[in-house]
Amino acid sequence: MGARIERLVTSGRFTLDGGTWDVDNNVWIVGDDHEVIVIDAAHDAGAIAAAVGDRRLTAIVCTHAHNDHIDAAPALAERTGAPVLLHPDDLPLWKQTHPDRAPDAELTDRQTLAVAGAELTVLHTPGHAPGAVCLYAPALGALFSGDTLFAGGPGATGRSYSDFPTIIDSISRRLLALPGDTVVHTGHGETTTIGAEAPHLQEWIDRGF
Repeated sequence: MGARIERLVTSGRFTLDGGTWDVDNNVWIVGDDHEVIVIDAAHDAGAIAAAVGDRRLTAIVCTHAHNDHIDAAPALAERTGAPVLLHPDDLPLWKQTHPDRAPDAELTDRQTLAVAGAELTVLHTPGHAPGAVCLYAPALGALFSGDTLFAGGPGATGRSYSDFPTIIDSISRRLLALPGDTVVHTGHGETTTIGAEAPHLQEWIDRGF
């Protein structure tokens, strides 16, 4: 049957720089009937554990360490025994949410994660956050972009630890080089494709966000 992609939407709050916003997050579950990985354990460990069911959870992958993407990660790890993986450049952000619990292992650029016969390649794409990563699964025609790329443009860069020129560099060099029919599974909102977003790069640069 091979690996497939499932989406769970959870709701909670994003807090940074003294502000708080209500948000809906996409939690991506990739795998088959036997084993899966979770990408971004947001808000509700119980709902995520229920979606995983009796399948073996092999990893909880954090695309970055803003609280709305990691707030349920330790609780999900405790329930399932799965390790939490994060790029080390995002440890300062992680510690704002989980000061007493470190991630279990580091994500590194070009590392591959295997699940249910599919390989996901880690792409370090800083800008929205220093340790932001995307996961590219060529066999699935999929990119899991976290908050780096959305339908309509880059992730936000107006807050601490973020930088607009850096995210533009990450998107243009690492993401827009992927095949145009690659489906982009985002951290919030609806999916898009590389081909749909690529023509708008100069517009984003001109508008500055």
